[in-house]
Parts: sequence; C-alpha cells; structure tokens
Amino acid sequence: MFSRLLGQTDLCKHAGPHATVGNTFDSAFEILKIAGNRDEYIYRAAISQKLLMGTHSLRTASMLNEFRTGSSKADVVILNGTATVYEIKSERDSLARLASQVENYKRVFAKVNVIACEGHIEGVLEKVPDDVGVMCLSKRHQITTVREAVECSKRICPLTVFDSLRITESIAILQAMGVTVPEVPNTQRHAAMRNLFATLDPVALHIEMVRTLKRTRDLAPLGDFIDRLPNSLQAAALSISVRRSDHSKLIDAIETPLHAAMTWS
Repeated sequence: MFSRLLGQTDLCKHAGPHATVGNTFDSAFEILKIAGNRDEYIYRAAISQKLLMGTHSLRTASMLNEFRTGSSKADVVILNGTATVYEIKSERDSLARLASQVENYKRVFAKVNVIACEGHIEGVLEKVPDDVGVMCLSKRHQITTVREAVECSKRICPLTVFDSLRITESIAILQAMGVTVPEVPNTQRHAAMRNLFATLDPVALHIEMVRTLKRTRDLAPLGDFIDRLPNSLQAAALSISVRRSDHSKLIDAIETPLHAAMTWS
C-alpha cells in the first residue's frame, strides 16, 4: 500500500538518491504543514513536539488522545502537575460544537485550551468563556498563546470523571483516596463505585486522577522508540499503540531506502 500510494504522488521525483521511507514521510508532512492544507494531525504533531516534548518530556508528562469526556472526545490531554486539555480547530473544522465541547472539558480537566488556525481565533474568542485558553498555530508552525487558560480544578464533576475512566483506574483512585471499594457482585459494582465518586472532593479527585493516569497511561517506555522516528511520525506513535515487539520492525521499515521500498508488494 505504501509503494502504491507513493506512486500516486510526485514525492519520488523530488527525493534524493539516498532518501529513505522516513525522509519521504517528512517531505509529505512539510506539504501538509502549509496553511490551508492542515488537518488535525498537523496540530496534534505541533502539540506533541512543542508542548509535550518541548516544554515537558515523556519522563515527566504523559499525553492522552481522543479521551472520552461527557458527550465529547478531548483531542489531546497533557498530564504533568495538572491536566490540560487542547481542543483542536483546524482550517477544516467548524466552530459549531465548540461551546458544548468546552463545557464538557471543564467537568474533567483543570485547564482548557483551544488551539486554532489564525482564521478561527476571533470566532473562538467569541464562543468560549474568559477562563478558557486560546492558542494559535501560525503559518510558520509556531504555537503562540493568545490568552492563558485559568486553572480551576474545583469546577470538575466527579461523576463525569468516573464515566471517563477505566474501571481499574477508578478503583485505584478510590483506594488512593482512602475509600473502600465495596464487595458487591460485578453487575452492581459500576453503580456502587459511581455513587462513591459522587461524594469525592473535586480538587482532591483531580490531583489523584492526574497521578493515576500518569501511571496507567505512561509514555516514558516509548522514549527511545520515539527518538528514532522522523518528526512527522512521532505524534502518530504517541497516539497509536504499537506492540513493543514491532518497534524494531517499524524502525527498519522507516530506514529502508526509498528505491527499495518502491519494490514492496
């Protein structure tokens, strides 16, 4: 499929004699980075490269992708000392659902940001409350802050947090907060635990949620693997689960000379 799709582009014509598969992905990425072509992946890559691995590191922070939050899915969440969500509004996106998405995110995350293209910034500022951060991905692929997000964990809804977590994560949080998980039949456990979450202090819950998710969704083991990937594929590797046994195979494929890859069948 790679060789067939590559044959439908003109990337090969501009590739040097020593180009690899990885170089070709980077070349395609540079085209997709041009303002007007950019989709959600370009924004996701900017967040992972400039905020997750630029400001923080995989040893101290973790990242969640497409995290269920109420009736919405958070595009990107970065966990460090707090939980910060980034809602992406690319050139290809509408702002129609933005207000409801932001309200859902406030029920789970202490800081809410919207990152958008230059053409959307005015509309974003009109649609979101003043405590929501607004960021811009410029035509030069730089992230600038238009307005800082206000951190406020006391507004989160413990029930919405519970509905967003895996059951094992919910149990770990309750135990860490000194709450005894009741011994009930499996058919009753979900309701019993949900009732317990309803009694939790939002601020204390948010702290423990961040600690637990940083442990259960830890990205540190991917550090060496990510470092060996071209920049264009790092965001994909952070969001798509690749078995550890396949890491070396993927690296070998990426380092394959382009002329050899074009014979794949």
